[in-house]
Amino acid sequence: MTTEPTTPPAPPPAEWAPHDAVWIGFPSHADLWVEDLEPAREEVAKFARAVHAGGRGERVILVAADDEAAAAAKKLVHGDARIVVEPFGDIWLRDTAAIIGGDRTAHDFMFNGWGGKYDLEGDDDIGHRLARRQHFHVEDHSWVLEGGAIDGDGTGLVVTTEQCLLNRNRNPDMSREEVENLLRRDLGYTRVLWLGDGLLNDHTDGHVDNLARFVGENRLLIPEATENDPNWRVYQDAALRAERFGVEVVRMPSPGRVLNEEEEIIPASYMNFYIGNAAVVVPLYGQENDQAAIDTLAKLFPGREVVGFEAGHILTGGGSFHCISQQIPTL
Repeated sequence: MTTEPTTPPAPPPAEWAPHDAVWIGFPSHADLWVEDLEPAREEVAKFARAVHAGGRGERVILVAADDEAAAAAKKLVHGDARIVVEPFGDIWLRDTAAIIGGDRTAHDFMFNGWGGKYDLEGDDDIGHRLARRQHFHVEDHSWVLEGGAIDGDGTGLVVTTEQCLLNRNRNPDMSREEVENLLRRDLGYTRVLWLGDGLLNDHTDGHVDNLARFVGENRLLIPEATENDPNWRVYQDAALRAERFGVEVVRMPSPGRVLNEEEEIIPASYMNFYIGNAAVVVPLYGQENDQAAIDTLAKLFPGREVVGFEAGHILTGGGSFHCISQQIPTL
């Protein structure tokens, strides 16, 4: 049953606000991950343990799709996570799990496999199932929205990209104004900063959590292009748009040109970090700017430990630490 609120809700808290818990997806399907399955599981387990931070961080709910994956997760997380079994297509819970609003309502949106690219059983309702499992009141919304397509600063300001939210493969009959009205009505966002395109070869059609992230109220972190960077125009355009909008822009070196085994450019991004209660966890790619990314985030979040982990095997599936997680705020 689809229900729509009569008055706009309070916007979701910023990611740096306190969390009660976090959902994290655990790689579960060998046919999807093939030789990357076991190393990707190890990368996810490191991420989960870092977020839990020995009990100083939030509770970690590690979501496995079946009993085999749950058993594998149990061996790797050493009691630092609660493991639940809920069938899903793949681990990208940032996009398929519900977004928890400022009143602890779970907002569950339609999901169409990133514009029809990947139709995997269980992804369309995993958000509703996980939210009900946590006893949330669920609002089901009848338009397509992925959590990785938006990022908010907790005040009602949200950033997104035209490439994704205005893409004809998501909500083909909606205008920019209609999308803004729905963001206001369903999530309480009152101001929308529109960036242009996302990263090259990003199959999400330009998710903003690979391009720009709020690190404070009205303060946006955007990569600084390095030599031979395939996304230099994207970064330049994003910074210019944000500054014109009136947002303070902070820069951090990008990983630069990162190639897979087939010598194809992949959308590696330090922006896919996760802000937890005790730790900020940033993906690393064996690039010369890895340490610079850690150092920049340490200055931006002085009250948290900033840790970096290799995430190349998770990236073979299309994302990184932020993409596989969805926080549950403390309210």
